[in-house]
Amino acid sequence: MSSYRVLPSLPYEGIRVVELTHMVMGPTCGMVLADLGAEVIKVEPIGHGHEGDGTRKLLGSGAGFFPLFNRNKKSLALDLKTPEGKEAVLRLIATADIFSENFKAGTMEKLGLDYTTLKKLNPRLIYVSLKGFLPGPYEHRTALDEVVQMMGGLAYMTGRSGDPLRAGTSVNDIMGGMFGAIGAMAALAQRTQTGLGQEVQSALFENNVFLVAQHMMQYQVTGKAAAPMPERISAWAVYDVFVVKDGEQIFLAVVSDTAWKIFCEVFHYADLFNDPRLLTNNDRVKERDWLIPLLRERLKAFSAAHLSEVFEKNALPYAPITAPHELLDDPHLKATGSLAPVELNDGRSINTVLLPFSMNQERLKVRQSAPRLGEHNAPLLSSLGYSAEDIQKLSNPSS
Repeated sequence: MSSYRVLPSLPYEGIRVVELTHMVMGPTCGMVLADLGAEVIKVEPIGHGHEGDGTRKLLGSGAGFFPLFNRNKKSLALDLKTPEGKEAVLRLIATADIFSENFKAGTMEKLGLDYTTLKKLNPRLIYVSLKGFLPGPYEHRTALDEVVQMMGGLAYMTGRSGDPLRAGTSVNDIMGGMFGAIGAMAALAQRTQTGLGQEVQSALFENNVFLVAQHMMQYQVTGKAAAPMPERISAWAVYDVFVVKDGEQIFLAVVSDTAWKIFCEVFHYADLFNDPRLLTNNDRVKERDWLIPLLRERLKAFSAAHLSEVFEKNALPYAPITAPHELLDDPHLKATGSLAPVELNDGRSINTVLLPFSMNQERLKVRQSAPRLGEHNAPLLSSLGYSAEDIQKLSNPSS
């Protein structure tokens, strides 16, 4: 019988969030708040050639954006370029605790949905603005995750010298959205003291700089610039990917003197353990030029499965080299409830990944799959005082 306990209520139940967001950064902010119990209403554009959030139709690497980052939300589809559509969204925002957006600079002002305007409508409103850059010399630029990775040092650190390489996921979009949510949470707490809302800003570039801050600090502390990760001088002697039997790959780590003793004992490497050049980790780091090739030659006789078994049994760090799709069958993720079923708008069922923490030993659930376009128009607009005829017109502006 499971020891998990059902949370009596979620932390942000009763909090209403209205988001006018697209792609990854803005929807991530809303997803975090939605998973924590907030009512998140996603306002999607219709009319004038729009058919909702553009990520609904993305292909390739973007095909998973919409179902992942828009779960636990409601969809309200409106034509914001009409007076009627704008009036409806303003009525909704008047009832909201949080409004979030991630459109390029100037867009909200043109729509009359900027913070200066909305705080007059709703002084308690927390306005989350998710942008490429915080206000400053770069704020006019168009930013993407890859753009800020290139200019913010992350691509330099990930790739080899002269070959910058973006990280393998939308790290700044996702984390920038998370920091937007954290800012919103802090503003909610402050509102209990002041009674007033405020504007919260989060940005891709500043998020990226925070990610590489450790390397900026390293330079100031040591006077030496950080080398790209593939070429760095590792703090650990054995901390590498090894090609082993049948061409399989495995990551192996021996990061302490105690671990080195265990490693040498289980593999019968007495010659290495007794070598005066390899007494401490720092000694072994200095000898990596010959030590690592020697270990590669010796370890290639073993299968990845055997090495995994030995390292696991002796509490030594190791890792298989895993592709993202293979994680869908990961036994640990399955056992810990990290994966949860969601339904796509076309009716198919797939698994999504939950937020990576638990509360009171309970994971935050998917209460609703990503909504169909305009799925909640009728109940939401009715609650704002619109008649059935008005709702029909707002939901079908071209009819």
